[in-house]
Amino acid sequence: MIKSFYYVPGNEVQVIEGITDFDRMVRAEGSVLWVDMCRPSDEESFVLTHDFKFHPLAIEDVLSERARSKIDDYDSYLFVVMQLADYAGRDEELKVGEVDLFLNRRSLVTVHYDDHRIFDYLYHRAERDERLVSRGADFLFHAVVDTIVDNYNTALDIIEYDVDEIERDILDGESDQETLRSVFTIRRDIVQLKRIVMPQTEVLTRLSRGEFDLVSQKAAVYFSDVHDHLARINDIADSQREILNSSLEVYYSSVSTKTNEIIKFLTIVTVLFMPPTFLVGLWGMNFEFMPELEWEFGYHFALIIMLLTTLGLIIYFRRKKWL
Repeated sequence: MIKSFYYVPGNEVQVIEGITDFDRMVRAEGSVLWVDMCRPSDEESFVLTHDFKFHPLAIEDVLSERARSKIDDYDSYLFVVMQLADYAGRDEELKVGEVDLFLNRRSLVTVHYDDHRIFDYLYHRAERDERLVSRGADFLFHAVVDTIVDNYNTALDIIEYDVDEIERDILDGESDQETLRSVFTIRRDIVQLKRIVMPQTEVLTRLSRGEFDLVSQKAAVYFSDVHDHLARINDIADSQREILNSSLEVYYSSVSTKTNEIIKFLTIVTVLFMPPTFLVGLWGMNFEFMPELEWEFGYHFALIIMLLTTLGLIIYFRRKKWL
Protein backbone atom coordinates (compact mmCIF):
# COMPACT_ATOMS: atom_id res chain seq x y z
CA MET A 1 0.00 0.00 0.00
CA ILE A 2 1.28 3.47 -0.90
CA LYS A 3 0.06 6.66 0.72
CA SER A 4 1.58 9.97 -0.33
CA PHE A 5 1.44 13.56 0.88
CA TYR A 6 2.28 16.24 -1.68
CA TYR A 7 2.82 19.90 -0.99
CA VAL A 8 3.26 22.73 -3.48
CA PRO A 9 3.61 26.32 -2.21
CA GLY A 10 0.29 28.10 -2.28
CA ASN A 11 -1.74 24.90 -2.15
CA GLU A 12 -2.95 22.60 0.60
CA VAL A 13 -1.30 19.25 1.22
CA GLN A 14 -2.68 16.63 -1.17
CA VAL A 15 -3.23 13.07 0.02
CA ILE A 16 -2.70 10.54 -2.76
CA GLU A 17 -3.37 6.80 -2.62
CA GLY A 18 -1.49 4.30 -4.78
CA ILE A 19 1.06 4.71 -7.58
CA THR A 20 1.26 7.98 -9.47
CA ASP A 21 3.83 9.97 -11.46
CA PHE A 22 6.21 10.66 -8.58
CA ASP A 23 9.04 11.62 -10.91
CA ARG A 24 7.02 14.53 -12.31
CA MET A 25 5.79 15.62 -8.86
CA VAL A 26 9.26 16.11 -7.34
CA ARG A 27 10.35 18.34 -10.24
CA ALA A 28 7.99 21.15 -9.21
CA GLU A 29 9.87 24.07 -7.65
CA GLY A 30 9.44 24.24 -3.87
CA SER A 31 7.44 21.02 -3.74
CA VAL A 32 7.77 18.45 -0.96
CA LEU A 33 6.66 14.86 -1.39
CA TRP A 34 6.33 12.15 1.25
CA VAL A 35 5.74 8.66 -0.09
CA ASP A 36 5.01 6.01 2.55
CA MET A 37 5.03 2.34 1.52
CA CYS A 38 3.53 -0.22 3.87
CA ARG A 39 4.14 -3.83 2.85
CA PRO A 40 4.71 -2.82 -0.80
CA SER A 41 3.97 -5.29 -3.56
CA ASP A 42 6.49 -6.02 -6.31
CA GLU A 43 4.81 -3.43 -8.53
CA GLU A 44 4.93 -0.82 -5.79
CA SER A 45 8.56 -1.65 -4.94
CA PHE A 46 9.46 -1.04 -8.59
CA VAL A 47 8.70 2.66 -7.99
CA LEU A 48 11.91 2.86 -5.94
CA THR A 49 13.92 2.01 -9.05
CA HIS A 50 11.80 3.49 -11.82
CA ASP A 51 10.69 6.83 -10.35
CA PHE A 52 13.31 7.60 -7.72
CA LYS A 53 16.34 5.85 -9.26
CA PHE A 54 17.58 4.49 -5.93
CA HIS A 55 20.70 2.33 -5.87
CA PRO A 56 20.19 -1.46 -6.14
CA LEU A 57 22.20 -2.04 -2.96
CA ALA A 58 19.87 0.22 -0.99
CA ILE A 59 16.81 -1.49 -2.46
CA GLU A 60 18.34 -4.85 -1.58
CA ASP A 61 18.59 -3.71 2.05
CA VAL A 62 14.93 -2.67 1.94
CA LEU A 63 13.79 -6.03 0.62
CA SER A 64 15.96 -8.07 3.01
CA GLU A 65 14.43 -6.45 6.15
CA ARG A 66 17.53 -7.45 8.11
CA ALA A 67 19.74 -4.39 7.74
CA ARG A 68 21.42 -2.89 10.79
CA SER A 69 20.63 0.74 11.61
CA LYS A 70 22.86 2.85 9.39
CA ILE A 71 23.09 5.86 7.12
CA ASP A 72 24.50 5.80 3.56
CA ASP A 73 25.21 8.89 1.49
CA TYR A 74 24.49 8.43 -2.25
CA ASP A 75 25.22 12.11 -3.07
CA SER A 76 21.76 12.92 -4.43
CA TYR A 77 19.94 11.21 -1.56
CA LEU A 78 20.47 9.64 1.88
CA PHE A 79 19.49 6.09 2.73
CA VAL A 80 18.77 5.51 6.43
CA VAL A 81 17.73 2.33 8.21
CA MET A 82 15.93 2.74 11.55
CA GLN A 83 14.45 0.18 13.92
CA LEU A 84 11.05 0.26 15.61
CA ALA A 85 10.54 -1.40 18.99
CA ASP A 86 7.29 -2.35 20.71
CA TYR A 87 6.86 -3.89 24.15
CA ALA A 88 3.43 -5.00 25.38
CA GLY A 89 4.43 -6.54 28.72
CA ARG A 90 6.48 -9.30 30.29
CA ASP A 91 4.22 -11.98 28.80
CA GLU A 92 5.33 -10.95 25.29
CA GLU A 93 8.82 -10.40 23.95
CA LEU A 94 10.08 -7.16 22.44
CA LYS A 95 8.85 -6.78 18.86
CA VAL A 96 11.28 -5.18 16.43
CA GLY A 97 10.43 -3.74 13.03
CA GLU A 98 12.41 -1.90 10.37
CA VAL A 99 11.80 1.44 8.70
CA ASP A 100 13.83 2.41 5.63
CA LEU A 101 14.03 6.07 4.70
CA PHE A 102 15.22 7.73 1.49
CA LEU A 103 15.79 11.47 1.84
CA ASN A 104 16.00 13.50 -1.34
CA ARG A 105 16.14 17.25 -1.83
CA ARG A 106 12.37 17.46 -2.31
CA SER A 107 11.10 14.08 -1.21
CA LEU A 108 11.08 11.53 1.56
CA VAL A 109 10.29 7.88 0.90
CA THR A 110 9.61 5.54 3.84
CA VAL A 111 9.25 1.78 3.52
CA HIS A 112 8.09 -0.55 6.30
CA TYR A 113 6.48 -3.96 6.55
CA ASP A 114 4.59 -3.41 9.81
CA ASP A 115 1.41 -1.36 9.99
CA HIS A 116 2.68 0.54 13.01
CA ARG A 117 0.60 3.07 14.95
CA ILE A 118 3.25 5.81 14.62
CA PHE A 119 2.41 6.13 10.92
CA ASP A 120 -1.26 6.65 11.70
CA TYR A 121 -0.12 9.44 14.00
CA LEU A 122 2.10 10.94 11.26
CA TYR A 123 -0.69 10.65 8.68
CA HIS A 124 -2.99 12.54 11.02
CA ARG A 125 -0.40 15.28 11.56
CA ALA A 126 0.27 15.64 7.84
CA GLU A 127 -3.44 15.98 7.08
CA ARG A 128 -4.14 18.45 9.90
CA ASP A 129 -0.93 20.50 9.94
CA GLU A 130 0.68 21.28 6.60
CA ARG A 131 3.83 22.51 8.36
CA LEU A 132 4.89 18.89 8.80
CA VAL A 133 5.42 18.73 5.02
CA SER A 134 5.78 22.37 3.98
CA ARG A 135 8.93 23.08 6.03
CA GLY A 136 10.99 20.86 3.75
CA ALA A 137 11.98 17.26 3.24
CA ASP A 138 14.73 17.41 5.89
CA PHE A 139 12.31 18.61 8.58
CA LEU A 140 9.80 15.96 7.50
CA PHE A 141 12.62 13.42 7.79
CA HIS A 142 13.32 14.70 11.30
CA ALA A 143 9.65 14.36 12.27
CA VAL A 144 9.59 10.68 11.24
CA VAL A 145 12.89 9.88 13.00
CA ASP A 146 11.81 11.78 16.12
CA THR A 147 8.53 9.83 16.26
CA ILE A 148 10.40 6.52 15.92
CA VAL A 149 12.69 7.47 18.82
CA ASP A 150 9.78 8.73 20.95
CA ASN A 151 8.14 5.34 20.54
CA TYR A 152 11.04 3.83 22.53
CA ASN A 153 9.84 5.85 25.53
CA THR A 154 6.51 4.02 25.39
CA ALA A 155 8.28 0.66 25.43
CA LEU A 156 10.57 1.79 28.26
CA ASP A 157 7.62 3.03 30.35
CA ILE A 158 6.06 -0.44 30.24
CA ILE A 159 9.42 -2.07 30.99
CA GLU A 160 9.92 0.23 33.98
CA TYR A 161 6.47 -0.71 35.30
CA ASP A 162 7.21 -4.43 34.96
CA VAL A 163 10.62 -4.03 36.61
CA ASP A 164 9.00 -2.20 39.55
CA GLU A 165 6.43 -4.99 39.89
CA ILE A 166 9.14 -7.66 39.88
CA GLU A 167 11.23 -5.74 42.42
CA ARG A 168 8.19 -5.37 44.71
CA ASP A 169 7.34 -9.09 44.45
CA ILE A 170 10.91 -10.10 45.33
CA LEU A 171 11.20 -7.71 48.27
CA ASP A 172 7.79 -8.78 49.60
CA GLY A 173 8.80 -12.44 49.39
CA GLU A 174 6.11 -13.24 46.82
CA SER A 175 8.50 -14.30 44.05
CA ASP A 176 8.38 -17.69 42.36
CA GLN A 177 9.71 -19.39 39.24
CA GLU A 178 7.44 -17.23 37.08
CA THR A 179 9.08 -14.14 38.58
CA LEU A 180 12.50 -15.54 37.79
CA ARG A 181 11.46 -16.23 34.20
CA SER A 182 10.17 -12.67 33.88
CA VAL A 183 13.49 -11.28 35.12
CA PHE A 184 15.43 -13.11 32.41
CA THR A 185 12.85 -12.25 29.74
CA ILE A 186 12.83 -8.51 30.48
CA ARG A 187 16.61 -8.42 30.81
CA ARG A 188 16.89 -10.00 27.37
CA ASP A 189 14.45 -7.43 25.95
CA ILE A 190 16.46 -4.57 27.46
CA VAL A 191 19.65 -5.93 25.91
CA GLN A 192 17.88 -6.18 22.55
CA LEU A 193 16.61 -2.60 22.91
CA LYS A 194 20.15 -1.39 23.59
CA ARG A 195 21.36 -3.22 20.48
CA ILE A 196 18.82 -1.20 18.52
CA VAL A 197 19.56 2.14 20.18
CA MET A 198 23.36 2.09 20.00
CA PRO A 199 23.71 2.01 16.16
CA GLN A 200 20.99 4.65 15.85
CA THR A 201 22.95 6.87 18.21
CA GLU A 202 25.77 6.82 15.68
CA VAL A 203 23.33 7.73 12.89
CA LEU A 204 21.91 10.65 14.88
CA THR A 205 25.41 11.84 15.77
CA ARG A 206 26.28 12.20 12.09
CA LEU A 207 22.98 13.90 11.28
CA SER A 208 23.36 16.36 14.16
CA ARG A 209 26.87 17.36 13.03
CA GLY A 210 25.61 18.59 9.68
CA GLU A 211 27.74 16.17 7.66
CA PHE A 212 25.19 15.94 4.85
CA ASP A 213 24.17 18.66 2.40
CA LEU A 214 20.61 17.33 2.30
CA VAL A 215 20.15 18.20 5.99
CA SER A 216 20.21 21.93 6.63
CA GLN A 217 21.95 23.44 9.64
CA LYS A 218 18.56 24.40 11.08
CA ALA A 219 17.38 20.79 10.86
CA ALA A 220 20.70 19.49 12.25
CA VAL A 221 19.97 21.27 15.54
CA TYR A 222 16.73 19.30 15.87
CA PHE A 223 18.56 16.03 15.19
CA SER A 224 20.89 16.93 18.06
CA ASP A 225 17.85 16.96 20.33
CA VAL A 226 16.79 13.52 19.06
CA HIS A 227 20.32 12.29 19.75
CA ASP A 228 19.97 13.47 23.36
CA HIS A 229 16.70 11.55 23.63
CA LEU A 230 18.43 8.38 22.45
CA ALA A 231 21.23 8.88 24.97
CA ARG A 232 18.67 9.26 27.75
CA ILE A 233 16.84 6.13 26.61
CA ASN A 234 20.12 4.22 26.66
CA ASP A 235 20.82 5.44 30.21
CA ILE A 236 17.35 4.43 31.40
CA ALA A 237 17.78 0.99 29.83
CA ASP A 238 21.10 0.61 31.68
CA SER A 239 19.52 1.57 35.00
CA GLN A 240 16.62 -0.85 34.50
CA ARG A 241 19.04 -3.65 33.71
CA GLU A 242 20.99 -2.86 36.89
CA ILE A 243 17.77 -2.97 38.92
CA LEU A 244 16.97 -6.37 37.43
CA ASN A 245 20.47 -7.66 38.23
CA SER A 246 20.12 -6.43 41.82
CA SER A 247 16.66 -7.98 42.09
CA LEU A 248 18.06 -11.24 40.79
CA GLU A 249 20.75 -11.20 43.48
CA VAL A 250 18.11 -10.52 46.14
CA TYR A 251 16.00 -13.38 44.77
CA TYR A 252 18.87 -15.86 44.89
CA SER A 253 19.79 -14.62 48.37
CA SER A 254 16.23 -15.13 49.62
CA VAL A 255 16.11 -18.61 48.10
CA SER A 256 19.43 -19.44 49.76
CA THR A 257 18.16 -18.09 53.08
CA LYS A 258 14.99 -20.19 52.86
CA THR A 259 17.06 -23.27 52.01
CA ASN A 260 19.36 -22.63 54.97
CA GLU A 261 16.36 -22.23 57.29
CA ILE A 262 14.94 -25.56 56.13
CA ILE A 263 18.30 -27.30 56.55
CA LYS A 264 18.70 -25.71 60.00
CA PHE A 265 15.25 -26.92 61.07
CA LEU A 266 15.84 -30.45 59.84
CA THR A 267 19.27 -30.54 61.48
CA ILE A 268 17.85 -29.47 64.86
CA VAL A 269 15.08 -32.08 64.62
CA THR A 270 17.67 -34.73 63.80
CA VAL A 271 19.89 -33.74 66.75
CA LEU A 272 16.91 -33.73 69.13
CA PHE A 273 16.06 -37.29 68.17
CA MET A 274 19.63 -38.59 68.40
CA PRO A 275 19.77 -39.15 72.23
CA PRO A 276 16.40 -40.96 72.42
CA THR A 277 17.38 -43.02 69.40
CA PHE A 278 20.68 -43.93 71.06
CA LEU A 279 18.98 -44.94 74.33
CA VAL A 280 16.32 -46.97 72.54
CA GLY A 281 19.03 -48.74 70.59
CA LEU A 282 21.06 -49.33 73.78
CA TRP A 283 18.20 -50.81 75.75
CA GLY A 284 16.94 -52.70 72.77
CA MET A 285 20.03 -54.96 72.64
CA ASN A 286 19.25 -58.60 73.29
CA PHE A 287 21.70 -59.23 76.16
CA GLU A 288 20.58 -61.64 78.85
CA PHE A 289 21.82 -59.62 81.83
CA MET A 290 20.49 -56.07 81.66
CA PRO A 291 19.26 -55.03 85.13
CA GLU A 292 17.22 -52.11 83.77
CA LEU A 293 14.96 -54.49 81.89
CA GLU A 294 13.91 -56.23 85.07
CA TRP A 295 13.22 -53.03 86.99
CA GLU A 296 9.57 -52.28 87.71
CA PHE A 297 9.94 -48.58 86.83
CA GLY A 298 12.48 -49.07 84.07
CA TYR A 299 10.09 -48.05 81.27
CA HIS A 300 9.05 -44.82 82.98
CA PHE A 301 12.65 -44.08 83.85
CA ALA A 302 13.69 -44.49 80.20
CA LEU A 303 10.95 -42.08 79.03
CA ILE A 304 11.96 -39.50 81.64
CA ILE A 305 15.63 -39.76 80.63
CA MET A 306 14.78 -39.30 76.94
CA LEU A 307 12.46 -36.35 77.70
CA LEU A 308 15.02 -34.63 79.93
CA THR A 309 17.76 -35.11 77.34
CA THR A 310 15.58 -33.59 74.63
CA LEU A 311 14.57 -30.66 76.85
CA GLY A 312 18.20 -30.10 77.79
CA LEU A 313 19.15 -29.86 74.10
CA ILE A 314 16.30 -27.44 73.43
CA ILE A 315 17.42 -25.18 76.30
CA TYR A 316 21.01 -25.32 75.04
CA PHE A 317 19.95 -24.41 71.48
CA ARG A 318 17.92 -21.46 72.77
CA ARG A 319 20.85 -20.12 74.78
CA LYS A 320 22.99 -20.34 71.64
CA LYS A 321 20.14 -18.58 69.77
CA TRP A 322 19.89 -21.42 67.29
CA LEU A 323 16.16 -21.61 67.96
